[in-house]
Amino acid sequence: MKKEDVDFFKDYLSERLTELLSHADSTVTGMTKPKENFADPTDRASHEADRNFELRIRDREHKLIKKIRNALERIENGTFGICETCDEEISIQRLKARPVTTQCIDCKTREEDMEKALGI
Repeated sequence: MKKEDVDFFKDYLSERLTELLSHADSTVTGMTKPKENFADPTDRASHEADRNFELRIRDREHKLIKKIRNALERIENGTFGICETCDEEISIQRLKARPVTTQCIDCKTREEDMEKALGI
């Protein structure tokens, strides 16, 4: 992979990481506010549903943060863009679509087909 491609992904992933971490900080701040009291059970249920939805989103973001940190680590040790299954280069198009990927499209497709066949 060309140095300018590696630099592009490093910058992109670093910016995305910063953005996700700022969301996490705002969620923690929002969750530490005093509990609101709702006289109407419907309002309380709606508030709890919104809160649970936000927590699920933040959980997904937390998992993405781990993947981004791993991708940045692979950039630093020179293994970014190399499929962990077959050791072939991952295409730039795939990395642009999913910069945290660790597998080329062929290996990922085979893995998904195997999971589907096994019912996982």
